[in-house]
Amino acid sequence: MSDFDAIDSLLAAVGPEAELPSPQVRQDLRERARLSKAQVARALGVSPSTVAGWEKDRDPVGETRTKYAYLLDGLAAKFATATEPVAPSAAGPAVAHAPVAAETPAASPTPEEGSEGDEVEVLTAPEPCVLCGQPAAHRVAGFAQHLDPADCQATATAPPAVTTPVQPEAAPAGKPTARTSPTTRPSGRSQGPARRAFQEPSGPVDLISQAVQAALAEHHGDVDAATAALVKRAIPDAMRLLDESRKGARYDVIAHPWIPDILKKQTSRGADQIWEARPKWTRHDLPPGRHEVTALDINGAYLSALKTHLPLGQLEHSTGLPHDRRRAGVHLITPPAWEHEAVLPNPIGNRDEPGPLWVTEPTLRLLLRLSGPKYGLCAPPEIHESYTSGATENLLEKFRIALKDARDTAIADGDEVTLEYVKAMYSKFVSTMGESNYNRELYRPDWMHIIRSQAFANLWLKALKAHDEGLAVVRAMGTDELHVIGDWRRVFPEGRGVTEVKVKDTYTAGINADGTTGEERE
Repeated sequence: MSDFDAIDSLLAAVGPEAELPSPQVRQDLRERARLSKAQVARALGVSPSTVAGWEKDRDPVGETRTKYAYLLDGLAAKFATATEPVAPSAAGPAVAHAPVAAETPAASPTPEEGSEGDEVEVLTAPEPCVLCGQPAAHRVAGFAQHLDPADCQATATAPPAVTTPVQPEAAPAGKPTARTSPTTRPSGRSQGPARRAFQEPSGPVDLISQAVQAALAEHHGDVDAATAALVKRAIPDAMRLLDESRKGARYDVIAHPWIPDILKKQTSRGADQIWEARPKWTRHDLPPGRHEVTALDINGAYLSALKTHLPLGQLEHSTGLPHDRRRAGVHLITPPAWEHEAVLPNPIGNRDEPGPLWVTEPTLRLLLRLSGPKYGLCAPPEIHESYTSGATENLLEKFRIALKDARDTAIADGDEVTLEYVKAMYSKFVSTMGESNYNRELYRPDWMHIIRSQAFANLWLKALKAHDEGLAVVRAMGTDELHVIGDWRRVFPEGRGVTEVKVKDTYTAGINADGTTGEERE
């Protein structure tokens, strides 16, 4: 019988509903063995925050429970053996051994000082960043990556360095020495046909400009025909660009995971149960007099929203737990009362019926931010249930930057063909990753709702900035429309870039001389 067969036999003997010690004992066993939450998480194929939940008030289920129980039993047996007295011998009386701490596994990273839990770890030897493939000195939620996005951007275009094994130098007293990293085994969660590697064998190429040049050549320079052809193939081209941007990643993104019923359409033409908090608000009472109102257009709203906290793996259910910033997903909450409707829209949008509702990660984070000490605009939302997974804000960052750079270049060059092509790529990418017949490669309705909600939250924050800077907010609509009264140019830069705004319309509104109200377009 092989070692793995023996382990399988032991695991089978434990049973699917193995007894687990109390959460405090679980934590004590792990800490006594000098194991981090991230190390245990990687061994069991879960996230470090899931391990933290097991050491607080949650229990694993199924095969994961069996494996976890086996680990805890093994640790308990190890320490029990270490403290047993040695049998007396002719040499003298029995001597009790001192407890022996379990040796830290090879390549165990050192937790960073001041980091929250075990999520951010300093690596004793650099590992390839999951976002850009270049050496990174930290591991976040079990994945090696740069803490500063600028580091990823700086190294993303650099040629990959050829590394050779280096013998570790003697470390100062009290500090661990570098060890060779063991081979990383993919977790069971990323196995099978439900995953997408997001990698192709070809090297980095300018896919966007090549596609535009090919389309213009195919249609003999006919701009309208080339644009129509590019827009028609925007979805598969966006997926190909995503594949290219994911090169160097050390983990797979689950493209077709199990989805809870709340994320499924209730009818063939209906909607699911997720509330995206789309703004649709108009101020009822304007300041006295007639005012010039400027309707501002927020550029690249969905493009900017690609930078948001997205769950990496399959969503896991939890109840009654506080918000964990290291995870992302959807949450059933009772939103707080909003008492500023006269001057600012409600952060959860227009909602008639009271009571709990399912919201996305950006909406929840916005409410928590507004309820914090910096703003104090509302009470904290009450969280009842959540479906979350370990998350990162930079999952689509290289994809977003590629689209942004192409957009900026197209605007500078007056290239309307590329501009319309890029717009179609990111807008259709977001709109078809849910239940759509147009994109069979990616089925993540949770991502779709989160990205859309991030765009709405970004617009709401611009309304708050306008209000705080002394502008009167008149209207907030959808993802990209903000109407204000006042000198908006001292608040927002004007232009066509994604960090700028442009004028969509101007009109006058307020109380007329005869006491009536109305709007007049210029």
